[in-house]
Amino acid sequence: MGKGKIAETLCRAGLHLGVTTVGQILKEEPQSDPGDATTCTRVVTAKYPNHVWHVDLTAVPTSVDFWAPWLTFPLPQCWPFCWWVAVVIDHHSRRVMGIETFRNNPTAVSVSHFLECAIHTASVTPKYIICDKGQQFWCSVFKDWCDHHGITPRFGAVGQHGSIALIERFILSLKNGCTRIILVPLRRDPLHQELTFFSNWYNQSRPHSALHGKTSYEMYHEISPACERPRVEPRLRWPRSSPCASPHAPIAGHCGAPIRLDVRYHMGRKHLPIVALSRAA
Repeated sequence: MGKGKIAETLCRAGLHLGVTTVGQILKEEPQSDPGDATTCTRVVTAKYPNHVWHVDLTAVPTSVDFWAPWLTFPLPQCWPFCWWVAVVIDHHSRRVMGIETFRNNPTAVSVSHFLECAIHTASVTPKYIICDKGQQFWCSVFKDWCDHHGITPRFGAVGQHGSIALIERFILSLKNGCTRIILVPLRRDPLHQELTFFSNWYNQSRPHSALHGKTSYEMYHEISPACERPRVEPRLRWPRSSPCASPHAPIAGHCGAPIRLDVRYHMGRKHLPIVALSRAA
């Protein structure tokens, strides 16, 4: 609504405000609830791998889907109409630390067990876990589990920078790059296999703009990124001392060498490409 429409609506409800007053109120910062003392406004910044983890849930429709044209009511969000997928990622490196599927909306006990497995696999316990205020997280079971492991839970807000936007972005990549491309199976094992394939490709082969072109694997293990290795220069007359696209890398071999683009696919999945360059004979 515009300022005038808001003023007219409030007037009908009994509050008479001028259009200018409404405009001034809209410019003010939103006030938080003073009674909610459990939510901390300090932003947690990941300083090293496994410092901060993010965890979230999402529903992935199966081939049956959520709706049917001959029904006048929505279908329940459970198997066989959808799978529930739990994901945990490392904030510092964007590395997928674990992914699991559930037939129904998982309970706090199921989510805690999933995180327990992720911690066991990584052989490390994060200092913070950031999540939303879903029923699985905003409860005594999950908070007690965090307290038992010495983890500080932090509850973010949708749209807040540095909050849960990072894992929401991964979930969008997961759906656009995997579950919306394949025919989501009704069996759990084949689906978990496809999600694992995507997670491995995401960790090892997908560059991240926020990491300056590094992959999650390179950032997590602190190894030299492939984007900083000596580059191929296909232009014959390009001066060797001239800068290249960021990040700067020296030229390998002679300028103007013919090259060949090699594309293979992770586990044979056409939606998970791995690109490499080689010098043509």
